[in-house]
Amino acid sequence: MARFTALVASLMLTAAVAFTPSVKSSSRTAVSLAAKSKALPFLEQPKNLDGSLAGDAGFDPLGLSEIEGIGADLYWMREAELKHARVAMLATVGVLFVEGCGSMPGFPEGKGQSQMDVFWDVWAEHPNYIAAALVFFTIIEVISGVATTAGRESGLRDAGDFGFNPLGFKDTMEMRTKEIANGRLAMLAAAGMIMQGMTTHNGCLTNLLQGE
Repeated sequence: MARFTALVASLMLTAAVAFTPSVKSSSRTAVSLAAKSKALPFLEQPKNLDGSLAGDAGFDPLGLSEIEGIGADLYWMREAELKHARVAMLATVGVLFVEGCGSMPGFPEGKGQSQMDVFWDVWAEHPNYIAAALVFFTIIEVISGVATTAGRESGLRDAGDFGFNPLGFKDTMEMRTKEIANGRLAMLAAAGMIMQGMTTHNGCLTNLLQGE
């Protein structure tokens, strides 16, 4: 139990760091056509990934960083990546917390159970909770969309920067790199939790202990 508590505490700290404002990025430099990607040395460095973004190792085999003309440029892509990373970090903490400690009052019991099954229990018993969550997420998406559009047009806002830093973490490139690295790991973890929960109908900790 001590190990589990320490794990949850560390994940919650990581999630908190996720909402620190980002440092204004320096001016981007042109990438030499002869440069090779750090992540994929057999491919050329993507022209828009010059290392100025936190966590940029030149990994873009699909060329998403070079999309233009449809409103989904590199700024939009980084905003989306940070958003999904932060949600995934909160999701993994939530899954582990509920599975290990139990549900909040008014929710179906989730301790030791697959949170995917618990979700459908909530849907069956309290569909109004799901509806309220959808309304809340819609409001957040509208605010995020306005901020992203205005920030991209003005150039005065870094992608993902909402100025939310209640714990006063120092804003450095190292912290931004930790945020995106842990966020990417959390996205993989959340996807794994969902897949295992849907296929085994066991909690992720049970699957871990059973080696499934």
